[in-house]
Amino acid sequence: MKILLPLLISISFLFASNLVKGQGTTEKKITVKLDSARFDEFVKQVEAQTGYYLYYDASRFDSLTLDLNVQNLTIREVLDQVFKGSEFEYAIDAQKRIFITLGQRIITQLTPGLFDPDKASDNDSITYVGPGDDAKEKLLSTAESKIHEIGVRKHRITPGNSTITGYVRNAVTGEPVIGAAVFIASPNIGVTTDALGFYSLTLPRGKQILRIRSTGMRETQRQIVLYSDGKLDVEMRESVIALKEVSVKAGMDKNVVGTQMGTVKLTIKNLKQVPTVFGETDLLRTILTIPGIKSVGENSTGLNVRGGSTDQNLIQYNDAVIYNPSHLFGFFSAFNPDVLKDVELYKSTIPSKFGGRLSSVLDINSRDGNKKKFVASGGIGLVTGRLTLEGPLVKDKTSFLLGGRSTYSNWVIKALDNENYNKSSASFYDVNLNISHEINEKNSLFLTGYTSDDRFKLYGDTLYNYQNQLASLKWKHTFNTRLYGVLTASHSKYQYAMEAEGLPLNAFDLKFNINQSNFKADFSYNLNPKHTLEFGLSSIYYKLNPGSFQPRGSQSLIVPDELQAEQAVESAIYLEDKYEVSPRLSVSAGIRYSLFQYLGPRSVNTYVPGLPIDYIYQNGVQEYKSGKNIKTYGGPEFRASVRYSVFDNLSLKFSYNTLRQYIHLLTNTMTVSPTDIWKLSDPYIKPQIGDQLSLGLYRNFRGNKIEVSLEGYYKNIQNFLDYKGGDSLIMNHNIEAAVLNTKAKAYGVEFMIKKMTGKLNGWLGYTYARTLLRAIDRESPDAPNDGNFYPSNYDKPHDFTLISNYRLSHRFSVSFNFTYSTGRPYTPPIGKYIIDGAQRVYYADRNQFRIPDYYRTDLAMNIEGNHKIRKLAHSSWTLAVYNLFGRKNPTSVYFQTVGGRVNGYQLSIFGQPIPTITYNFRF
Repeated sequence: MKILLPLLISISFLFASNLVKGQGTTEKKITVKLDSARFDEFVKQVEAQTGYYLYYDASRFDSLTLDLNVQNLTIREVLDQVFKGSEFEYAIDAQKRIFITLGQRIITQLTPGLFDPDKASDNDSITYVGPGDDAKEKLLSTAESKIHEIGVRKHRITPGNSTITGYVRNAVTGEPVIGAAVFIASPNIGVTTDALGFYSLTLPRGKQILRIRSTGMRETQRQIVLYSDGKLDVEMRESVIALKEVSVKAGMDKNVVGTQMGTVKLTIKNLKQVPTVFGETDLLRTILTIPGIKSVGENSTGLNVRGGSTDQNLIQYNDAVIYNPSHLFGFFSAFNPDVLKDVELYKSTIPSKFGGRLSSVLDINSRDGNKKKFVASGGIGLVTGRLTLEGPLVKDKTSFLLGGRSTYSNWVIKALDNENYNKSSASFYDVNLNISHEINEKNSLFLTGYTSDDRFKLYGDTLYNYQNQLASLKWKHTFNTRLYGVLTASHSKYQYAMEAEGLPLNAFDLKFNINQSNFKADFSYNLNPKHTLEFGLSSIYYKLNPGSFQPRGSQSLIVPDELQAEQAVESAIYLEDKYEVSPRLSVSAGIRYSLFQYLGPRSVNTYVPGLPIDYIYQNGVQEYKSGKNIKTYGGPEFRASVRYSVFDNLSLKFSYNTLRQYIHLLTNTMTVSPTDIWKLSDPYIKPQIGDQLSLGLYRNFRGNKIEVSLEGYYKNIQNFLDYKGGDSLIMNHNIEAAVLNTKAKAYGVEFMIKKMTGKLNGWLGYTYARTLLRAIDRESPDAPNDGNFYPSNYDKPHDFTLISNYRLSHRFSVSFNFTYSTGRPYTPPIGKYIIDGAQRVYYADRNQFRIPDYYRTDLAMNIEGNHKIRKLAHSSWTLAVYNLFGRKNPTSVYFQTVGGRVNGYQLSIFGQPIPTITYNFRF
């Protein structure tokens, strides 16, 4: 039964209550005379004569009247008479506080001598060992046992609600615990912490038991007396994994009770369980095991989410955009696993605060760094090494994290038998720096810096180089217990260069770069426990240098060429309302309005009106001055989702999204290439507009340990860009004439079973999906397949993945993965013809043939050192075999003319088993 009282007191007060009982005979005697008086009149007389204060739920006594006439009795004797024969209980502590409860008595003492309360701190943990009941044998924490008074202390607790806010942090490192469930059991009210570990929870005033749970952390609780709005920070300790099955309940029913659809959240622990090529934990390759997410090839980390192209994914690292998330031909992702905390992918219900991309948002969060002590960690693999340093700059307030990673892959390349390949070279590095600072209870700062560099040369004289740089600064301010905001300023830069100097006469430099500066303000306001508003605004400034082609060296005969720079501003404002109508029905609705302005200076090509946009129809150029608005696009974007719980562990969900995208990736290659071109929307290249409908069924089994989901979706995309056959996209001054506006439709069904607890854990996913394109101008001679629908390059109808991990003991675990997918489409030559005396190749309809299906099996074993707490270093080994059975999966099919004959070839990237060994350490 709910009791809206401040119950449960601090341990020191509990022990001292024994003394109070022993002094009962010396307590002051009181006299009370009441005739059909209200209960609050009795309270006034008692408090006036004794100095005691009574705590109770006034609503339970508003109809109670008392007839009482007592003289020279102790307070206990008076209370015994008042409550004799009723269900009310009372308890008195050493602070002269009287707690009155209904049907449940407060225990005000524990076993004497258990520990000295005067020496206990909030972080102390004390274990009682000895005979007695089960409670004595459990771990006792003073932070859990004592009473935490929240707000302005009052003698009387008034009915109603107040809000408690705070941060949940790791007790060992001081880092925020993301996604922790903070709740009370009765009534069932709770929230989860955000990316900064912050929570805001509105509760009935009075005594409550606040519970905190998070995967991988030991569950804890706080006994609170909530007087008014206030703050409570909580520290959690990591759980010790037992051999028998571990039940971690935090957020395990979120897939059922939340309104979000198509949301995947992975921790670094999940990522480390998936074997990858070359043995290094890889974020993007783990994401590719999730239903609905594909890539075009084995060496590609580009994501194709629910029928979207790779540029339709917003990839954010600590709120700064990263344009090329891969290293070393796509074999590695750009993110150092040692600095990552977690990653969240939205592929269906995309929150209103995100915009600018059609298919998904990949929100990556790094760790803040240890605020308690200095720590070093790293790893050494076959081709990469990494080192991370972290620690406090000001203990418990300011921390840093510095991580670096590099490759020494050239020794592997030099060991190849093929003379062409062993003359190649490849290398990369990346560096991360994070600084977090807590100014005070209401203000925190977070600084992130990242830089990376890739260089490779493939048996030729051309050196490829591409770089990512980004920086972000976040300021979080808590206005009050209901409202907080995060202001973020960030800058991202991506650039690539090609250098060819083998033949001095043809030596050249080719360069490209894109810069993006972003400012956004996000706010969250909790109206009540069931109603939250989120709102904010953002603005992005784009500056692109699409290409510079210059001679290299004094002997080069290359003609200099440079494309015009582009700039634009994209702004947006949004509002989202999340409301729990009833325990079974929750809704979320949002609107985002985006505005895009394409700005001068710019020379814009003009074409003959009424005719296709083609080189032959260009009739002039129109000039625009600096800052002049050349073209404006904009419009509303709607977000809506509904969750209905059929039963406690079964729910139905529906969502609808509309999104707009003003920046495009132009490519005519199968995989993400460093030389792909980013292009802003302009008078000819219109923004992509997509809308998606999703319907899902979610069911949990075995106490939320097994999650089962089934989602179906249908998506329409307007102004999807494809390429015209035979056109070049690099250094093209008429780029609008080299691309093809198409309409895309994508639909599919995704099925997933996930078990993330116990000795055996992992997930199984199956996807059936189609992605089809059709030229908007179906009558155009450039329209593929006579204007009919044709499969996209990444259309792979069937996809099946099994990810499993089995923990044999505390120190040994085995991971096993199996992947199958339909082969992707390709376009083969089917004949030859002669025109103007030259022989030409005639190709089949676009993407009407498929390469063979893809199968792969991986196996890994993780061996950890002993789990002694006091040791110089903690280490582990990872032994893995990628492509265990050595299947020669074709990544692509290509054709070459030899002796007048066109021959076809299949290219396999990993055609044999690849064993790896990695050593990981932590000091």
